[in-house]
Amino acid sequence: MYIDANIGGSIDGTGGADLAGLTAQVAVAERIGHDGVWTTEVSRDPFLPLAVAAEKSATLQLGTAVAVAFARNPMSMAVVANDLNVFSGGRFVLGLGSQIEAHITRRFGMPWSAPAERIREYVAALHAIWNSWQSGERLDFRGEHYRHTLMTPMFSPGPSPYGPPPVLIAAVGPKMTRVTAEVADGLLVHGFTTARYLREVTMPVVQEGLHVSCRKRDHFTVVYPGLVVTGGDQSEFDEALTQVRRQIAFYGATPAYRGVLDLHGWGDLHAELHRLSKLGDWAAMTGLVDDDMLNTFAVVGEPEAVGAQIVRRFGGLVDRFTLYTPYPLDEAAKATVIEGVRAG
Repeated sequence: MYIDANIGGSIDGTGGADLAGLTAQVAVAERIGHDGVWTTEVSRDPFLPLAVAAEKSATLQLGTAVAVAFARNPMSMAVVANDLNVFSGGRFVLGLGSQIEAHITRRFGMPWSAPAERIREYVAALHAIWNSWQSGERLDFRGEHYRHTLMTPMFSPGPSPYGPPPVLIAAVGPKMTRVTAEVADGLLVHGFTTARYLREVTMPVVQEGLHVSCRKRDHFTVVYPGLVVTGGDQSEFDEALTQVRRQIAFYGATPAYRGVLDLHGWGDLHAELHRLSKLGDWAAMTGLVDDDMLNTFAVVGEPEAVGAQIVRRFGGLVDRFTLYTPYPLDEAAKATVIEGVRAG
C-alpha cells in the first residue's frame, strides 16, 4: 500500500499561497517521504499549483482530487490535463468530480443533468480527444451532452510521449461508483467513507463495474483520503479532535452521504445534523459526533501509532491512502505517520 499526501492547506484551496510557499510545501512533501501530492478545487484553481510542483520535483506524482468536471467542457479539460502530464514527464493523474447541482448551476453557471451517465460520456469524450492527438485520426465525438468534431493541426498538440494521463473519478453512491469502475482508471473515495462501507458497499459495486469493462482489480486504483486525528503534543491533538469531529458532522449533514450513516445505524443522526446545519449551529453539530463515530470515520492516535492502525484498517482494501487532516499537522508528526505506514 502506498501513501500520498495533500500538498497542504495553502495549496488545496483552504488558504492563500504564493510561489515561495508552494515551493516550500513541495520540498516538505519530498523530504518527509510522500509519493505524491494532490490539489483540490475549492477557492483556488486545482491545476496551477501542480505546474509549480512539476517544476520543483522530478519524482512526486501529481493529481487533482478533485477538479470539477462539469464546470469545464471536455476539450478544455483534455488540454490542461495533457499539458500537465507532458510538463511533469508523465506523472499527472486527472482526478474528476461531478459536484452537486447547486454549485454547477448557480456557482459555475453550467447545465446540470444526471451525473453518472454524464461523467461516462465526459470520460469517453476525453479519450476521443486524446486519441485524436495521439493517432492523428479525425476527431468525431458525438454524445448527448458533448460534441467534438473539429480538430485542425493548428490546435492539436500532437502525440504525447507519455500517452494520456490516468483518469480517476470521485464517487460515493452506487451509480457513480459503477460507472467509475466501467470507464475510469481508478476511484477517488470520498473522505466520509468507513472501512466497513468500503468493504461491504463500495468494493462489490467496483467489482461489478470492472466485470462489465473486462478488467481485473489490479488494473484499477482505489485512493482513499482517510481522516486522521493526531498531533505532536496534547494541544495539537485536542485541536485535531475538534476539527475532525466538525468535518464528520459537516459531511453527515449532507443528504448524499446518508447511506454511510445508515449502514452503521446512525441514519437518524443525519436528520438532526441537517437541521442544525440549516441553522448554522456548527458547535452543536460537532458535539453530536461521539467517540464511537469518531473512531469509525477516523484513525485516532499518537503519530507513532497511527501508521500501523492505517495499515491494519485499510491494507489490502485500498491502493493509496492519503492523509486527510483538516487541521495543521507539523512536519515531524507527518513524517512519523508515513514511516509507520511503510513499516506496517
